[in-house]
Amino acid sequence: MKLFFEHFGKIILMVKGGFARPENFKVYWIEFMEQCNDIGIRSLPIVLIISVFLGMVVTIQTAYQFVSPIIPKTVVAAIVRDSTILELSPTVICIVLAGVVGSKIASELGNMRVSEQIDALEIMGINTKTYLVIPKILAAMIMVPCLIVLSIAISIWGGYLACLFSHIISKQQFFEGVTTGFLPYNLFFAIIKAFVFSLIISIIPSYYGYYVQGGALEIGRASTTSVIVSCILILCADYGLSILLL
Repeated sequence: MKLFFEHFGKIILMVKGGFARPENFKVYWIEFMEQCNDIGIRSLPIVLIISVFLGMVVTIQTAYQFVSPIIPKTVVAAIVRDSTILELSPTVICIVLAGVVGSKIASELGNMRVSEQIDALEIMGINTKTYLVIPKILAAMIMVPCLIVLSIAISIWGGYLACLFSHIISKQQFFEGVTTGFLPYNLFFAIIKAFVFSLIISIIPSYYGYYVQGGALEIGRASTTSVIVSCILILCADYGLSILLL
């Protein structure tokens, strides 16, 4: 418990120390845009691939479970839509991003700490928390929800492709199931989850990378630990948000 509060306090101080007035706003803006590119654009291929197959697999497995002729086939599309929006896209994609983005952030900051680049920046009078950590957090807060919204759309489209290829249900039945009974609040819930998960994905790896001590071996351990902790916190936050908002 003591170790938990020690880590929690250092995370709070790290984030608090980053919210200082930038010395040169243009330089910070360039760093922010680079992080948006790293977190959002470069993660786009893996998000698209996972989303397509996620929608296709969920559609086929859902149709496999509903074998009763009493249940209309439009229910398959409705279940795929709600499952994708409420749970699959936000949680699965963010866990993948925790591995892809989180490990990159931790290793990048860890390498800068070990090679004394962070110390050199501080000697130059630059607030390294503001320059190195805050742009990553802000970029994740913007790009991760955008990726989740795109993942939801692609997953539903993947389910539509599965229907076309396997002839589980017709196109008309799929569109009817997707559009019937849609609750806009479900999409709002997915955005809230994506926003919270983006904070975990960016803050936890930044903390482990920023405060790493040692050499290359410790950088690898910090990167692995940050991914594990991020995934656990994402699952805990998923449960907590489900209780609070649903």
